[in-house]
Amino acid sequence: MSIRHATLHQLKIFAAVARHMSFARAAEELHLTPPALSIQVRQLAEAVGQPLFNQIGKKIYLTPAGEALTSACHDVLDRLEYFTQEIAALQGLEKGSLKVATLSTAKYFIPRIMGGFCTEHPGVATALFIGNREALLERLARNQDDLYILGQPPEHINVVAEAFADNPLVVVSRSDHPLASEKDLEPSRLRDAPFILREPGSGTRLAAEKFFEQHGVVLRTRMEFGSNEAVKQTVAGGLGIAVLSASTIHAELASGELVILDVRGFPLERKWYAVYPAGKLLSPIVRAFMGCLFAVSAHGEKEWRAQE
Repeated sequence: MSIRHATLHQLKIFAAVARHMSFARAAEELHLTPPALSIQVRQLAEAVGQPLFNQIGKKIYLTPAGEALTSACHDVLDRLEYFTQEIAALQGLEKGSLKVATLSTAKYFIPRIMGGFCTEHPGVATALFIGNREALLERLARNQDDLYILGQPPEHINVVAEAFADNPLVVVSRSDHPLASEKDLEPSRLRDAPFILREPGSGTRLAAEKFFEQHGVVLRTRMEFGSNEAVKQTVAGGLGIAVLSASTIHAELASGELVILDVRGFPLERKWYAVYPAGKLLSPIVRAFMGCLFAVSAHGEKEWRAQE
């Protein structure tokens, strides 16, 4: 039996199993019984001529042939989706799907942009995943989404990264912090200050640690959290200072809960990036959404600057 005899149905089933690394979860997603799904995967393996999965204990792992087929499945299924949307565009229709994964730091503006896009394109089925950097990089490596919104493109994955907006990082404290009224603070003045940090691997944390390391300062970590909200609440409680994206603190600055410390070298100028795997074909829908990112974010930046 040749791989040429493999069906599109089998490729979709295999892609689901490879994504979940679970026959049971893939069967549930595809509304198939596990035995029926297993038969299709076994027939596909016979067509390939090599096993696609190894089972160790209760876990399954992709074999080298399975890894290669996963990449091929992404190419085939992405190309078919692209073709479907091109045909819809030629017919003057708006059909298809858009899956975006964004850092939780960007949840303050990406959902609004996506909402505007949905209003303009009501026929497009959209999905938005919000998570931390580690979760997004895992999804990116598996090509689970159409687009990824990151503050720092990965170095270990071959991607295309297009900057679409500024993402300045600032040092914040409670309004009654002893340093709140001082100007042009040397970074060394923060040597003994307790810091509230994002989790290890966070892009915000990596940028902050790199900056202070360059100035001979080792951050004194009091607490670390996996969300900006937890960091902000802890700083507002007077337990330390933090480095955060300026886009996350508008409400707290307006209410007076937090203030921006005037630290020399800040704000750290960073960018927001639209990221996708190198070589990936972008559908007309994804290209249209990226156009919204560039257009709407440019207007949003002016608003952010006005509030600072």
